[in-house]
Amino acid sequence: MTSPPSPTRADLAARLPDDRARAWFAEALADAARAATAPEARPAPHPAWQHRFVTAGRHCGRDAADAVRALLLIEARADPPTLTRLYREGSAAERRAVLHALPALVDGPEATPLVDDALRTHDTRLIAAAVGPYAAAHLPPHAWRHAVLKCLFTGVPLSAVADLARRASGDAELARMLAAHAAERTAAGREVPRDLRHALTLTGVPTEEP
Repeated sequence: MTSPPSPTRADLAARLPDDRARAWFAEALADAARAATAPEARPAPHPAWQHRFVTAGRHCGRDAADAVRALLLIEARADPPTLTRLYREGSAAERRAVLHALPALVDGPEATPLVDDALRTHDTRLIAAAVGPYAAAHLPPHAWRHAVLKCLFTGVPLSAVADLARRASGDAELARMLAAHAAERTAAGREVPRDLRHALTLTGVPTEEP
């Protein structure tokens, strides 16, 4: 299964601010690995690695926290119920980490409700995380098309949309929706974004030039 767009452990450790952060990171990964290889018969409601998941920003800094959290989820082999709980209870940063980790942890469409939830927000970083490889693999066509439009409406670059060229190719309904959006912008005297024109081109479906 495709891995989330995250650095290797070594690269991530090198990005951390100091030796204290690197020591915390190593301990956090060890906690997560133990949870994956030797789960308790009666696991605690919030195992140690999950506490570290929540506090990663405090110890590792904001720039690295998303990747640290995603790696902890992968090391712990978090299952869909755990991912759902961490997403529902989490901050926006914690939710991004869950979304980034989905491709490595969930083989089927059972986590698409988390993607749908993120796409209902106006948080551009959360939307960008939602349209990654997991969405490309599992969102049904109708939901995926609206995800592309949501990116255009909110200013999220379409470069964030995983497998855009593959999924857009030959999609006449997406082409229709994009052309309608372009026509609305033109009628309102607004510029048609380059991303919108590019997505139209990727569909390969002839449309009236906006």
